[in-house]
Amino acid sequence: MTEGTADIALIGLAVMGQNLILNMNDHGYTVVAYNRTVSKVDDFLNGSAKGTNIVGAHSVEEMVAKLKRPRRVMMLVKAGAAVDAFIEQVLPHLEEGDIIIDGGNSHYPDSERRYKELKEKGIRFIGTGVSGGEEGARFGPSIMPGGDPEAWPHVKDIFQDVSAKSDDEPCCDWVGDGGAGHYVKMVHNGIEYGDMQLICEAYHLMKDGLGMTADEMSAVFNDWNQGDLDSYLIEITKDILAFKDEDGSPLVEKILDKAGQKGTGKWTVDSSLELGLPVTLIGEAVFSRCLSAQKDERVEAAKVLTGPTAKFDGDRAAIVEQIRKALYASKIISYAQGYMLLREAAKEYGWKLNNGGIALMWRGGCIIRSRFLGKIKEAFDKNPELESLLLDDFFMTAINDCQDAWRQVVALGAMNGIPTPAFSTALAFYDGYRHAVLPANLLQAQRDYFGAHTYERTDKDRGEYFHTNWTGTGGDVASSTYNA
Repeated sequence: MTEGTADIALIGLAVMGQNLILNMNDHGYTVVAYNRTVSKVDDFLNGSAKGTNIVGAHSVEEMVAKLKRPRRVMMLVKAGAAVDAFIEQVLPHLEEGDIIIDGGNSHYPDSERRYKELKEKGIRFIGTGVSGGEEGARFGPSIMPGGDPEAWPHVKDIFQDVSAKSDDEPCCDWVGDGGAGHYVKMVHNGIEYGDMQLICEAYHLMKDGLGMTADEMSAVFNDWNQGDLDSYLIEITKDILAFKDEDGSPLVEKILDKAGQKGTGKWTVDSSLELGLPVTLIGEAVFSRCLSAQKDERVEAAKVLTGPTAKFDGDRAAIVEQIRKALYASKIISYAQGYMLLREAAKEYGWKLNNGGIALMWRGGCIIRSRFLGKIKEAFDKNPELESLLLDDFFMTAINDCQDAWRQVVALGAMNGIPTPAFSTALAFYDGYRHAVLPANLLQAQRDYFGAHTYERTDKDRGEYFHTNWTGTGGDVASSTYNA
């Protein structure tokens, strides 16, 4: 092949990287494949890439030399030090205006830093979330690019061509400057944690509370997937529950109840705490995984700690319907919290996020893809300045329709000893959000009592702070810093 004619290079030939390269090839792009272990390049070219227009490179220098200008180099490698190491290797072979793309699950502060450092060197950086797993990478993922806006026109066609499509629209659009792309992907993954935990709680309630078999629950999830809960995660849950081990028993019941995590859910919670946003449902989803990891300790605790016998009374079909409504209402809360976090991050970092566009990006290709996201896009199309999804007419009506059942399910779980941390925290957030007055007035009085932290008064202008000598023995000096 003549040097300088390939459209893009991709570093990292794990399954995601190989599938994305094959996807790009299917759409007419010439891709240079490179891997640190160069034998993987030859294995790929002689395997699934055989007979395609994909070309290989056995060094970074050779890889860059095969690219047309501006050179576009994409990495799908492990987040962290590996990304920085490859950037250092590639940089000496690039020139001003070339583009480096990080398509891994990088933490957004790293993308912010790389964007600024590379911009100073004349290199355009894109940090992009890529969601959808192996199948998505091969046939159409959700792609969430951010970074240097000058780089976007040079990668737009490639990204939008290979991305998933929803209503003929690509599930890919420019997110914002700096680390915005990876931030949106992080929130996506946090919402994914929440969705999975909610589904697991519904499963737990049906299995232990109603005594339902795996096949019966699979049928329920199949039914749910035909309506408002239509989504990828509901669909695969139906398949998982129906899957049989070699002895004919449900495989899911033989899987150890000890969940893993790669950190993106925790990052979402960390960011929510830094920004002071109550993203409680994702937080509980992360903590639930942490609790599951304490398997040995839980086994010992189960021998001595008592609780009620977990059996519901009543019409089973009616309770299943209540669980469905609780799941739907809690899902609305999770997305409302996620979008509140995106809103606050945009203010903090100066990003101009298109919330409706983000919902469209998540409509197809990604793990949280669902019918539900179309309603979010409609909400933001109707009101781009919408403060909360809970204030949109559609979601307000949906919550009202579900909340009686939602409350019944949380109560049933508590009375029957089945933990529902995500259902419960979603309901607690909703009740807190709809209260014009919360007991934080007492909390502020406590803080002023023991630490002279001051407080505002309802009968005075906002922004004016007061301190009371509560005991008559303290001084009149207030804390010099007001901490909310």
